[in-house]
Amino acid sequence: MDGSREIPPTPTRRAFLQSSAAGFAGLVLGFTWTGKGRLGVNAAQAAADGRFAPNAFVRIAGDNTVTVVIKHLEMGQGIDTGLATILAEELDADWAQIRSETAPADAAVYNNLNWGPVQGTGGSSSIANSYPQLRQAGAAARALLVSAAAETWGVEPATITVKQGVIAHAASGRSARFGELAAKAATLPIPAELPLKEPRSFTLIGTRLPRLDSAAKTDGTARFALDIMPPGTLVALIRRPDRFHATLKSVEAGAARAIAGVVDVVTVPAGVAVLAKGFWAAKQGRDALAVEWDEAAAEKRGSAELLTAYQALAATPGLPARREGDVAAALAGAAKRITASYQFPYLAHAPMEPLNCVVVLTPDGCDIWAGDQFQTMDQANAAATAGLKPEQVRIHTVYAGGSFGRRANAASDYIVEAVSIAKAVGANGTPIKLIWTREDDIKGGRYRPMYYHTLEGGLDGDGNPVAWRHRIIGQSIIAGTPFAKGFIKEGIDHTSVEGAANLPYAIPNLAVELHTTEVGVPVLWWRSVGGTHNAYATEAFLDELGEAGGQDPLALRRRLLAGHSRHQGVLDLAAAKSDWGSALSAGRGRGIAVHEDFHTFVAQVAEVTVAPSGKVRVDRIVCAVDCGRAINPDVIKAQIEGGIGYGLAALLYGRVTLAEGRVEQSNFHDYQVLRIDEMPKIEVHIVPSDAAPTGVGELGVPALGPAVANAVYAASGKRIRVLPFEETGNA
Repeated sequence: MDGSREIPPTPTRRAFLQSSAAGFAGLVLGFTWTGKGRLGVNAAQAAADGRFAPNAFVRIAGDNTVTVVIKHLEMGQGIDTGLATILAEELDADWAQIRSETAPADAAVYNNLNWGPVQGTGGSSSIANSYPQLRQAGAAARALLVSAAAETWGVEPATITVKQGVIAHAASGRSARFGELAAKAATLPIPAELPLKEPRSFTLIGTRLPRLDSAAKTDGTARFALDIMPPGTLVALIRRPDRFHATLKSVEAGAARAIAGVVDVVTVPAGVAVLAKGFWAAKQGRDALAVEWDEAAAEKRGSAELLTAYQALAATPGLPARREGDVAAALAGAAKRITASYQFPYLAHAPMEPLNCVVVLTPDGCDIWAGDQFQTMDQANAAATAGLKPEQVRIHTVYAGGSFGRRANAASDYIVEAVSIAKAVGANGTPIKLIWTREDDIKGGRYRPMYYHTLEGGLDGDGNPVAWRHRIIGQSIIAGTPFAKGFIKEGIDHTSVEGAANLPYAIPNLAVELHTTEVGVPVLWWRSVGGTHNAYATEAFLDELGEAGGQDPLALRRRLLAGHSRHQGVLDLAAAKSDWGSALSAGRGRGIAVHEDFHTFVAQVAEVTVAPSGKVRVDRIVCAVDCGRAINPDVIKAQIEGGIGYGLAALLYGRVTLAEGRVEQSNFHDYQVLRIDEMPKIEVHIVPSDAAPTGVGELGVPALGPAVANAVYAASGKRIRVLPFEETGNA
């Protein structure tokens, strides 16, 4: 951490132009998304003439490289490769000439089209919102190159072909690479009409392509925020209170200042920051602080007390999130009634790279280097903290070592902390590198909320479900944020009930109710958001209803999903590939679950072994996914596999517990992640589709839990309703 590396240059207009030009040979395309399904094309520009379109998506240099500007954060999910594939396809480029570069923070140009005027990454939205945009960007670049060739050779554009980065005119035998025509193309008007390729002629989309970031992440040249250590950097660590919402009462910093390498100690809204010439000195200095906290407003309840309060709420009606038919009457008249409750703990995101960033603050500007997931929010919050305008804050997005939602929060916590430290030391241009330790990360809040569910179902005389009542108790992750207006309607936080309120099963009498609790524990979306708990509760309970009615889990789902062809499609594929219904040896079981979220459909079949001691071993997961048109099948499979591993860790071990308001876990020894020897065999099968592509980053998680739980029951006769499995002695 104490080593020095050259800080990346601020991506100024001049630097961007210089990097794109080889002599006077370059092409930059500027675009504005009209919101009407196409690009408004501003201009083609020569890359060395002083005009730079800051909203460019593609740049072609004289050396024949094609740089695709990526507006979303690459945090391991392969989005650089996926987005570049879309543009390269329409451009008819050779994959070997494709490069990627992260876009600057500019919501006016690089906004997430699913979110409005906000630049950011999340909700499995990157491919879905960029697909039409980047296709047109690639088509525009191709059209210009063709026009340049036609004008240069004196032929009709319609007689020119483009294939694997070569522009050719068969009749005359002429050909050229992109770089040879880039300067000419930059002087031409962009055609008003930009026809897109027919999917049947795709050569890159749908194929296995090498990831653009693989080499750099293998040889160590990839830049993460933790790698950025410009000369003169001061490393900062913050001492935060042990209880959430406690505030600083007093601090004695003499012992900390006496540590060799410690340069300063300052108070900031988050706590007390120690600045030093390296990480270890900052860590020792922080440990030496004598701090007293004012805990008058702090959350002091423990997990057991919260659970008791949640259970009491579950006995009373909540706000209606969905209501169909007469559930009370249907339950009263049911031939058989089944009830169950499910407990879900707080969960940390625990990315491999903890939160960190570098801030350089001066009176007239602020530069931030971070694995930034929420550029627009972070830009605004940093500006407010520094007393600047948002446009004075320049965010340089680098790779992030995971996030799972943690780096995207409305408060921009770690960004604001770093800016507040830089401001406290004088806004004098000194680079400040804030690092959260692993302990800070596990104890620092922004968790997946703790939830408690109760479900009650009724069956008719033939074993068919006729009534379903579902009550959900937990905190809102949206309340108090700028997103509340869009996500909370009539007191219902959509993210609390997604996957439950939109349950696809044809049950005539169905009610979903929500109790939103007030707890002083900071919460946030976590990979797959509402699906993390609602999929488990609904899919596990459906199996219980099916067993009570004597029905096969797969057959029951297929029948209740009549008219939902994409749900049925993934169910059928997963069942066929897993040999559903075949016999397994004693102590082994098979379970199934299906879930739809972010417009992607996933079914999973789990095979498990349950030892006589009760310990569960997950042997195999067969997953079928329908995410529309598959841009990069290999990346899709990797994301599903990663989601399964991530979800399995939470299922078996994940929990954050409180004792008198204090978090009890601190690192991977007591907040355990999955070990490689615990990873099951995974098979991912993609449903062929011509539908618009949707995301997969979240979708490995939701169906995994209930599929495994249902398999455990098939193997052992034991229903697991309290997570993690470790809590019940099954991990």
